[in-house]
Amino acid sequence: MRLHLCAVGRLRAGPERDLVDDYLQRLDRTGRPLGLGPATEHEVEDKKGGGMAAEAVLLARAIPEGAALCILDERGKTLSSPEFAQALASWRDAGRQDAALVIGGADGVDPSLRAKADLQISFGRMVWPHMLVRVMLAEQLYRAATILAGSPYHRV
Repeated sequence: MRLHLCAVGRLRAGPERDLVDDYLQRLDRTGRPLGLGPATEHEVEDKKGGGMAAEAVLLARAIPEGAALCILDERGKTLSSPEFAQALASWRDAGRQDAALVIGGADGVDPSLRAKADLQISFGRMVWPHMLVRVMLAEQLYRAATILAGSPYHRV
């Protein structure tokens, strides 16, 4: 199952970019034998200032047809890492060819796109900068692959 990280905004060179690249590279090595990956980033920017609605249109274009849709949103469920790994495995095992993981802009994800989500998750009740959310998501994808592979990376 191909993984698509769809995010509003560009992640410039720097420590966050390095971390995302590292975790996605690890995910590729660990996840591909398990049917997870490759992971591709899709960055969108609303240069006209149309807000969440305009961002939702751009994000929707980046999401492959028929993809399982996971929205990162402060109103979402807080899952454990094994629960997140199981959600990915469930989609993969159900024959989904793509999964899109969406990070919205500063105001979040438009309700029209949130309504289409198969899963809405939250990294807690605190608000996180989008750059760090992308790093945390990349790490959790790698962690999910290690959990499914039975690797000791994740300790309970």
